[in-house]
Amino acid sequence: MGTSLFTSCNFSWRYHQQIIPSSHMLTQCSLENGISTTKVIPDSGERKVVDGGIEKWTGLMKRRSVLVSGVSLISSTGLGSPREGLAVVKQGLLAGRIPGLSEPDEQGWRTYRRPDEKSGGHGVGWSPIIPYAFSVPQDWEEVPVSIADLGGTEIDLRFGSSKEGKLFVIVAPVLRFSDGLGDNAKIELIGPPDKVINAFGPEVIGENVEGKVISMNVAEHSGRTYYQYELEPPHALITATAAGNRLYLFNVTASGLQWKRHYSDLKRISDSFRVV
Repeated sequence: MGTSLFTSCNFSWRYHQQIIPSSHMLTQCSLENGISTTKVIPDSGERKVVDGGIEKWTGLMKRRSVLVSGVSLISSTGLGSPREGLAVVKQGLLAGRIPGLSEPDEQGWRTYRRPDEKSGGHGVGWSPIIPYAFSVPQDWEEVPVSIADLGGTEIDLRFGSSKEGKLFVIVAPVLRFSDGLGDNAKIELIGPPDKVINAFGPEVIGENVEGKVISMNVAEHSGRTYYQYELEPPHALITATAAGNRLYLFNVTASGLQWKRHYSDLKRISDSFRVV
């Protein structure tokens, strides 16, 4: 059973910079199953003027109601408190925590491949990130990425092992570094190995790389060129390449003790990086 009440409005309604005075507006308030609803109804003389505006305004309010209802449902269904519900919403909005690790092989190593569904486009107008892959020992795990990191939003992935070290992947638009590379960039077109490390090394290690690069190598896999660097100090192995319209920087680093004990594993991780 519903109860309806018509009353005059004592406010003015603005639509497309046109003020509709209160004398031409009515509101209908109704109580249906304990739920109060209100409708704004134009006077017959002004109905044609504001009907379209009311429909748009009503549609907007419905969409907002659906959004609020969805958040409320998450926070109230199957959860102990609203705070837990907000945690679920927040977790759902975090960029790309999608598993991409294979099962361990006979040596206990797993291969990570960036999932196609993972978010992270780094700006409007950029194409999806071309996937990359690398291998790590079984005890390495993905670590959440924070926008407060040194590389900011361009850090696409972090992994770490308390025993051996850590790694991260920077995926940056090539146009930030060079014009005219198009959508099929190659690392050779950005520059030779020494130019690339001097330009991008500080983004990786947070300081000037002058005097820290102890080796530089060029490798080719499936027609793609990779620049490989070893730095000390800090202990770091950096692999750089380009694909699509992005530059990829893969950095493996460790403390002095980890470097000494696990250098062979760290080097194997670094050498395994591929854009696929």
